[in-house]
Amino acid sequence: MDLFDTLRASHRDAARPLAARMRPRTLDEYVGQEHFLGPGKLLRRMLLADRLNSLVFYGPPGCGKTALAHVIANHTKSIFRPMNAVSAGIKDVREVLQQARHDLEIDGRRTILFLDEMHRFNRSQQDVLLPDVEDGVVILIGATTQNPFFAINTPLLSRSQIFTFEPLTREHIRTVILRALTDKERGLGDTPVTLTDDALAFLCEVCDGDARRALTALEIGVKSMLASGGRQPAVSDQQPAHAGRSPVVFDLALAQDSIQRKVLDFDPTGDTHYDVASAFIKSLRGSDPQAAVYWLARMLEGGEDPRFVARRLVIFASEDVGNADPQALLVANAAWDAVERVGLPECQLNLSAAVCYLATAPKSNAATVAFGLASKDVKEGRTLPVPKHLRDSHYQGSKQFGHVGYQYAHDGEGGWVDQEYVPADVTYYTPTDRGFEATIRERMAEIEKRRKANHEKKGSEEQAGGQS
Repeated sequence: MDLFDTLRASHRDAARPLAARMRPRTLDEYVGQEHFLGPGKLLRRMLLADRLNSLVFYGPPGCGKTALAHVIANHTKSIFRPMNAVSAGIKDVREVLQQARHDLEIDGRRTILFLDEMHRFNRSQQDVLLPDVEDGVVILIGATTQNPFFAINTPLLSRSQIFTFEPLTREHIRTVILRALTDKERGLGDTPVTLTDDALAFLCEVCDGDARRALTALEIGVKSMLASGGRQPAVSDQQPAHAGRSPVVFDLALAQDSIQRKVLDFDPTGDTHYDVASAFIKSLRGSDPQAAVYWLARMLEGGEDPRFVARRLVIFASEDVGNADPQALLVANAAWDAVERVGLPECQLNLSAAVCYLATAPKSNAATVAFGLASKDVKEGRTLPVPKHLRDSHYQGSKQFGHVGYQYAHDGEGGWVDQEYVPADVTYYTPTDRGFEATIRERMAEIEKRRKANHEKKGSEEQAGGQS
């Protein structure tokens, strides 16, 4: 490398953002994902045994998928070929695979093909990778924020190990930030910075487990203060002042000014949509209004259509509250009507009120279970004929077909008559003892008691008539 190459490399390094410069180089430098990279865990065992096959990294942005791919390449001394599925085509893939085959045959060096945004490749593009992945020509590391079981071909998945990444914890982010402040080679170690405790806590919280966002905010704050002449410290919290130089004071106000409003990981058509909606419904079912309101806010702040939420509430009102609180369906329908009439942002209040009501309402799925059982009988069981006394009798000649014998329920005592509508041994609806359904249960028990008494009386009369 000549002087100009060195100069160009230096300029490139200077232009790289702090998050890229602080990317870990070894397993020991890597922070997070202890559930599969910690001592004795699967991926670390695979690396130590030099038995690495193709991998799929699945997780949210900024949790270290790309960084770990670089670490693995360094650890295995493999050639690293990065590629983004957004911009790459089949021609680009074939060229990388051909070069990987050449490097393996000539130099014996393996190639790691890191395919970022792997879910962006369609089925045919993914199929191009399959033969060389299967033959071990390349070690594929695919990174995706989408559920790989939906986004990646089954044959490719079957030849890969899937590792699910979790967002970094506050302690992980703290480690990353403090390391960047003290690293003189790649970080801000040559810049005198005093980071206050509340600023550090704020960055660890608001970055949402995304190390890239935290480091970007740190770099923006420090560079902006240096450009404006810095700020004198009141108290030295995290880093001591550098001798002879006034440090930049990175306080809470500067931290708040240096990081943009967080963008929620919520795609109304992707995995997060279904996961958050599932958490929302399960929180309602679990009678936890605190959680239900949080997931409601998460959906609406992420751009979810409020009509989707309203529809789910109407379904929930019958599916999970049911007759334990008949008012629930009215409340849910009223919320839906308000969404249509009022719209955002005000309809958030209508939805919140409905969510709190439904979450705290007594719960019963007895009506849901009843319909499921009846539907199963209709689909799989013997089709029951309509009893003759229940058939339509409003036309001339119906009596000739035997459509007689119906007893008008309102003429009976208490608005009930003992009459068969389906066979007596059929039971679908079994009300609970919760909420209003407890009253329904008592009512049904009373009717059953009267029915049994009538049958016993009828049996006694028939027996007495036979004896005479």
